[in-house]
Amino acid sequence: MKTEKQKFTITCDEELLNKIDDFWFENRFRNRTQATLELIRLGLNAAEKEKENAKKPR
Repeated sequence: MKTEKQKFTITCDEELLNKIDDFWFENRFRNRTQATLELIRLGLNAAEKEKENAKKPR
């Protein structure tokens, strides 16, 4: 079954992998990929909000 989703590989140290796995189990994702994708989404959303806040006049 062909998918439209792109795949890529990341390399990380054991400490980061353990944090990803903790997030995975604490949030009951089906697999590490889903947990990692959610962490990426959360990080991108936080970065976007930070960017928007930096544009606002003080």
